[in-house]
Amino acid sequence: MNTGIIELSQQMMELLTHTNDSQLDLYSSFSREIFLLDIVVAGTSFCEKIEELESKLLPETVLTMRRCPDNEYDPQAIALYLGEDQVGWVPREWNLIISRLMDAGKGFFCRIVKIHNKNGWVKIDAKIYMAE
Repeated sequence: MNTGIIELSQQMMELLTHTNDSQLDLYSSFSREIFLLDIVVAGTSFCEKIEELESKLLPETVLTMRRCPDNEYDPQAIALYLGEDQVGWVPREWNLIISRLMDAGKGFFCRIVKIHNKNGWVKIDAKIYMAE
């Protein structure tokens, strides 16, 4: 039976949630955003290009979320990307349920709320949303 429902691949999700210079979020045109969590992005100090990317990490910027099930430290790991550049991770204490939902095909994205530079550490406050 053809339900007319098309399953979205990870690449399609990234394309739909990628924002251009005017911060147009194409995915929001087709969906409803369900706010889930406030987070501080983990691991920004391990991002080699964080200083270069800092000027692009503005409030309302959408970060894509990619599952990393082969991560040697955390099989539920979820990386956060600005375009093709990884800027950090969803904190481990919040990734278990979200990773299971992502593995089941649910769509998620992260939106930056605020950026702080604290003595060279780039702290990114963000919100995680599920797309319906």
